[in-house]
Amino acid sequence: MGHREDLLEGAKRCLLEKGFARTTARDIVRESGTNLASIGYHYGSKDALLVQAYVSLVEEMGDRFEPGWGAGGATATPPESLERFREVWANVLRTLPESRAIWLLSYELLFQDDRLGDVRRLLAEAQEQGRAGIVSMFNGVPEEQLDKETIDTEGRFYQTLLQGLVVQFLFDPDSATDADQLTEGLRRVIAGAAKS
Repeated sequence: MGHREDLLEGAKRCLLEKGFARTTARDIVRESGTNLASIGYHYGSKDALLVQAYVSLVEEMGDRFEPGWGAGGATATPPESLERFREVWANVLRTLPESRAIWLLSYELLFQDDRLGDVRRLLAEAQEQGRAGIVSMFNGVPEEQLDKETIDTEGRFYQTLLQGLVVQFLFDPDSATDADQLTEGLRRVIAGAAKS
C-alpha cells in the first residue's frame, strides 16, 4: 500500500477508536506509519481524510446490505418487490451489531454543533451518493443510471427508514423493528393507499 491507502486505513481505525472530534492528525500519522505532510498532499486536510475514511467504512458496511449478500451474490428476489424490501432490511439489521461503532460516528456529528463544520459539510455532500446506493439495492437499477428525482424521493425515503432503524437499534436492540415488521407495515400502507 502507498501513503494514500495507509492514511485511509489509519484514519478508519482512529475513527472507530476515537471518533471524529478526538482524532488528531498526529493520531492518524501514528496509526498509518506515514507523516503529517502526506495528509495534506493526498487529502487536502485532516477533515477531508476523516470524511473519506468514514464514507469508506459506510460503503464497506453497505456492501453487506445488498440482496444476495452471504449467498454468493445470487438472489431470487425481484427488484421493487416486498420480498426484496424484506431481504435488504434483513441484511441491514444483520449488520447492526457489528457496525455499531460506525453508526455511533454518524450520531456523534449531531451533537458537535459547529465544531466539526467542515466534516458535517463534506458528509452532507456525500449523502446523495448514499441515497443512490440504497435505491439501487431496492430497485435493481445501477446507481449511475438513476435519475435525480428517484434519488431525491425514493433515496430519501429509504435513507429515512435506515436512520430510524439505526436509532431504534442503538437505543434498544431488543425492541428495534425487524425486517418482517417493517415489511408488513409497508404492505399495510400500500393496501390502505390502494383503497383511497
